[in-house]
Amino acid sequence: MSALRLAHICRHPIKSVGYEEIAQVTLTPGQPLPHDRAFAVAHEAAGFDRPAGWAPKQRFLRGAAEGGLQAVRARFRDETGEITLNHPDRPPFTGLLPAGGDALVDWLRPLWPASRPAPARLVSRADGGALTDVPDPFVSVLSLTSLRILSRRMGQDLSIHRFRGNLWLEGLAPWEEFDLPGREITVGQARLRVVERITRCAATCANPDTGRTDADTLAALEEGWGHADFGVYAQVVEGGEVAVGDNVSC
Repeated sequence: MSALRLAHICRHPIKSVGYEEIAQVTLTPGQPLPHDRAFAVAHEAAGFDRPAGWAPKQRFLRGAAEGGLQAVRARFRDETGEITLNHPDRPPFTGLLPAGGDALVDWLRPLWPASRPAPARLVSRADGGALTDVPDPFVSVLSLTSLRILSRRMGQDLSIHRFRGNLWLEGLAPWEEFDLPGREITVGQARLRVVERITRCAATCANPDTGRTDADTLAALEEGWGHADFGVYAQVVEGGEVAVGDNVSC
């Protein structure tokens, strides 16, 4: 196995609305990546003003329902809560979270299909947790090797941001990440226990530069490997700082 390193750290301050890369982060045991999916935009049929805890993704705006959201890029300032969003079809948005929630919802309306329940409000969990796709406080771990293999099969370069992952590793053997559930990995100062594979949805079919659906990643995975999995979920068991370029050991 080649030397492993952490190549990218990604977070998504608002679920399905904006991705960004960061240089370093401090992980905490039993917690997801800080500021990842801390907020979400609930639609009119969500059934709550604020979720008490975790809520299923179908209650929020999400890329699987509208691929155009995949093209939102974010820049979040941890110290102030200011977020800037950019999209190729919209003027930039800048506001404070959560105070700027109403303005954010207005900014999103033209990107969301009129045939679906309308965007209603920016929400966060009352218990302070993350609004990730699964209720467990996982960090997602993905492989650049597997991304290159999938890209070759599809005949096009696939951006890491199609998959909305957190930690991207360089140097794993092809699909080696699928051998990791039940094992621990060390990334920088942190230690994580890999739990399970991630099954993907149609959001990965949309290009994060344009928001247009242009790659049937799900069909390619099914036809090539008999599943729709890409990446793994892990739980932080020992916290610490991790930074792009850090060594990784399995």
